[in-house]
Amino acid sequence: MKILLAIDDSQASRSAVDEVCRRPWPAETEVRLLSVPSRIEMMILRENASPSMTDKIGKLSDSHSLGFVKDAATILENRAPNLRVMPMLLGGRNANEVILREAERWNADLIVVGSHGYGPIRRFLFGSVSAAVALNAKCSVEIVRNNLEKLSA
Repeated sequence: MKILLAIDDSQASRSAVDEVCRRPWPAETEVRLLSVPSRIEMMILRENASPSMTDKIGKLSDSHSLGFVKDAATILENRAPNLRVMPMLLGGRNANEVILREAERWNADLIVVGSHGYGPIRRFLFGSVSAAVALNAKCSVEIVRNNLEKLSA
């Protein structure tokens, strides 16, 4: 099974990582841990990366600016050792488009994303990555609510 776990540095993404860790998955399940950094983060990453790293910008670097990806990979490897985890950074203008393109290119069976739980006004102004992914994906999508939302609901 191929799971594309799209994360950012938010509590919602940490909840999505927890959800993937919590479940039993078939043997040899692969998790592509994907983050879509902002343009500023990508510029910093390129400036701090070695020439060979710049050529392979899709692979996780040692950049401190995106340490949450490495932290999430470590959590997955420790709590779900049967999963094969591959962290990735992919740049792009819209996170939802990058997630959908990578899921299709990699032939993912499932996309897992966190929901920030923004209100209707903010969603209208800025859009919702999780909603756009759910509406346009060619595979199954799981949207994980923030654990803190569950506690207060």
